[in-house]
Parts: sequence; structure tokens; C-alpha cells
Amino acid sequence: MNQKHYIPNIPESDKKRVVIVGGGFAGLKLLRKLTGKGFQIVMIDKNNFHQFQPLLYQVATAGLEPSAISFPVRKILQEEKNVHFRIAEIIEIHADKEEISTSIGYLKYDYLVLAIGANTNFFGQKNIEKHALSMKTAADAILIRNTILENFELALLETDQEKISEYLNIVLVGGGPTGVELAGALAEMKKFIFPKDYPELDLSNMRIVLYEASPGLLAAMSSQSSHKAMEYLKKTWC
Repeated sequence: MNQKHYIPNIPESDKKRVVIVGGGFAGLKLLRKLTGKGFQIVMIDKNNFHQFQPLLYQVATAGLEPSAISFPVRKILQEEKNVHFRIAEIIEIHADKEEISTSIGYLKYDYLVLAIGANTNFFGQKNIEKHALSMKTAADAILIRNTILENFELALLETDQEKISEYLNIVLVGGGPTGVELAGALAEMKKFIFPKDYPELDLSNMRIVLYEASPGLLAAMSSQSSHKAMEYLKKTWC
């Protein structure tokens, strides 16, 4: 029978141990709130970096490099005491034993916090899930950026206007903050970047389409914000 392997080099302590799974905004915010309050804190994340997700759209539209929105977790935690960080994936929670199993071993806890983020919600739209590109990570944003640029390169090799339009048209699903920001950034690229990079293409054939299920954009925000967002997009798209 295999002996249970616990994560090494995390010292036993008389302090209560808080295990935080996830080094995103929620996980780091909680960690900062708990430091100095008499806890031993162990943070687990499958990546060794924290990612500033609100600026992913800038990576997707070539405004920023991924390194500009990614920050080493260990550097963020350098000044924190009684804090340990490990790169691992959580496999199973054993609530009855107050421990978790991870890809690098088992770990006991007094308090367990799951701050692991979320996957893209396609709201049951299987067609969209099958064909669309989601944007939750820097890798996703890079794929979107590369796909757009590759399509423009392919458009240069076409003479059929219908096929050219297919390569140039971009459809976005979701009129929340990310969708609106991405739509605005693409519109600015259409006006200021693409004419310089692709002078042979007639960019009047490029369409940016934003689909939103609710009556207006930015549904979670005020009606004023929704109205302003619509005004801005109409102005940049025209």
C-alpha cells in the first residue's frame, strides 16, 4: 500500500492554517486581508503568475504583450510572513479529514478557500461553444490576436470579395465590459492600424458585430453607462 505523501517544506505551526486555492484577484485580496492576523497561509495555483484579466482585451488586439499583464506570484508575496506558495492543481477535497489532495501531494487545512475563477459561460449555446474563441487567459487572448492577423493575411491572397469579407468580419458575443472594450479596441484598429498595415485591403468591407441578449450593453451597470457605451461604439464603428 502506498504511503500518503504530504507536500514537503511547509512547516507545522501552532497557527491555524488557511489554504487558498487560486492566485487571482479574490485569492490575493483575501491573503492580504489575513496576513498579520495570526494564520499560516498556503496558496496553491497551477500557474506561477497573477494575471490582470481586465486588460486581456489589450493583448487580444496587440495593444499589450502578455508579460505586461502577468506578475510573478512569489514577487507579490516576498514581504509576507507565514505565507507559502506552491504550484499545483487540486485533485480532491477530503472534507471529513480536513485535507486536500493535489498534484504534488496532500495538504492539511483548518480553513479551505476555493478562489479558482470560472470558465466561459456559453449559456447553453452549443453552436457558439463549438465555433467561438473564448477569452479567459493570456493564451486565449494571444490566439484571438493571431487568428485576426492570420485572417487578414489570408484576405490579401483572395480575389473573391465574399471570401475577403468573411476573413475581415469579426463577431463578438457578449455586451458586458469585456465585449464592449474589445469591440472598441477593434474599431480603433480598423481606423488607425489596419489601414497602415494592410493598405491593399478595402477596410470598408470589414464589419464588427456585437451580439448581446439583453436590451442594452453593460447590463450590470447604470443605464447612463449603457447609453455612453453604445454612443462610443457607434462613433468608432462609423
